[in-house]
Amino acid sequence: MFLLLSSKKLLSHNRSIITRYMSQDTKSSILNWASKDGEFRRQQSVFRDFIEDKPDAKFAPEPDRYHLYISWACPWAHRTAIVRNLKGLDKIIGLSAVDYLMLDKGWKFSTEQECPGAIPDTVNNASYIRDIYFKVNPNYEGRFTVPVLWDKKLQTIVNNESSEIIRMFNTVFNKFLSKEQAELNYYPEPLRKEIDETNEWVYDTVNNGVYKSGFATTQEAYEKNVVPLFKSLDRIEKILDGHKYLVQDTFTEADIRLFTTIVRFDPVYHGHFKCNLKSIQHDYPNILEWTRRIYQKPGVKETVNMDHIKRHYYMSHRQINPTQVVPIGTGPDLLVPVEP
Repeated sequence: MFLLLSSKKLLSHNRSIITRYMSQDTKSSILNWASKDGEFRRQQSVFRDFIEDKPDAKFAPEPDRYHLYISWACPWAHRTAIVRNLKGLDKIIGLSAVDYLMLDKGWKFSTEQECPGAIPDTVNNASYIRDIYFKVNPNYEGRFTVPVLWDKKLQTIVNNESSEIIRMFNTVFNKFLSKEQAELNYYPEPLRKEIDETNEWVYDTVNNGVYKSGFATTQEAYEKNVVPLFKSLDRIEKILDGHKYLVQDTFTEADIRLFTTIVRFDPVYHGHFKCNLKSIQHDYPNILEWTRRIYQKPGVKETVNMDHIKRHYYMSHRQINPTQVVPIGTGPDLLVPVEP
């Protein structure tokens, strides 16, 4: 359940966090989100290897060989955490979760005492995600993003593209799972064409659309992206009218990929990213019911850390929210019972 933080407690905690990180506060390109034309452009993931169940595979599926680095705040990393839980991979693949506050050195590892919900790096003992990238490539010049799927055996990054990591998690470890878990398939062959088509427009206009709206630095760039965002939300609302899920009433990766954006929409994107033409709670009843249905699946709500989500966006994006004040609202109650 999303907990409502008291204003006094929130302000006190925020001040201590800000003080803790002030020594890192130097200008850096890591926080330059928009291009010169005011448009937000997402960097392509660099590490794109695959775990394959083949005799000669460089990256073979093995229990306790791989480790997943995530942020509870990041919607892209959130996808991988959900599939890891749903498939029962938590006993096979380790997990580290960074601090919610991302300043000029990027994602930082903290202890549970320093940042409740954080899980330190017990594999590489890194202080920052950037340390892991530099361990693999000392000359790396891209962004230091999560998720990161790490191979403990070969001491390297396998993949840092969330859409590919969830595909691997979907099938490649099945031989180590129970029959019930192995049979869970979020990318079934008969639905792949429709899933891919859905993923394409949802990614461009919704998943990435909120970022293109929120990080726009010109009015033109903002309006160019926020209008298609709500057209797509209207489209999704119609798709879910009388249907439980996006693709033929089957729970697929298309739902998981959209869910991580929608669960952040009212608490963060509506205000922080200026995506305020409508809200999920008040204007999209079908999407709200769908969100509750997914949230209530065993293993999903444990991956939704609203405290990390809110603090990350409102405190890390100081070009958008220079005061770093975090609103106390947490969005709609997702525990209201719905039909499974």
